[in-house]
Amino acid sequence: MQKTCPEISELKQQIEESVGRKMKTSNDFTFLSGAIWERIHENLSASTLKRLWGYVDGPDTTRSSTLEILSKFLGFKDWDGFLGHISQGNGSDRVTKQHIKTDDLKVGDHISVSWKPNRHCTFRFLGEYRFIVEQSENSKLKVGNTFRCALFILGEPLYLNDLVQGNEPPVAFVVGNKDGLCELKQR
Repeated sequence: MQKTCPEISELKQQIEESVGRKMKTSNDFTFLSGAIWERIHENLSASTLKRLWGYVDGPDTTRSSTLEILSKFLGFKDWDGFLGHISQGNGSDRVTKQHIKTDDLKVGDHISVSWKPNRHCTFRFLGEYRFIVEQSENSKLKVGNTFRCALFILGEPLYLNDLVQGNEPPVAFVVGNKDGLCELKQR
């Protein structure tokens, strides 16, 4: 399928909305590749994603297997399921659930989140989409870890980019992968 067709453009837009970021940098595609693996345990390389978004040159067509994986990432059974969804007028939409946009925060603001089973963290905003973990209970996130995030949505998984834990290289990380955030507060 031609990667410039409206259906693929809609798919890319919904994916960007799902992860709360535009695909503009190499790190964005690495993050998305990791988020796909974390959510549906399918491997789609950052290189493939870069070609699809036009970040690097590549063929004018997209493999059906790529479209299948990206449709599953959005929660559809397959590419045909996604096409059926958008043909019913259920394409992109505003975030209507409780959410916090990083763009609306001031340096020093705190975000508290909880997710199942019995996990809780508090993050302090450092500016430029960057946060530091200040409190952590029953989580793989530890006090002092830093990460980038653009959007927190209640009931949705939280996707962290450039998570730094100690001396380890930055990684993409998902919080509340199965049930999403069950608590979201700004203080």
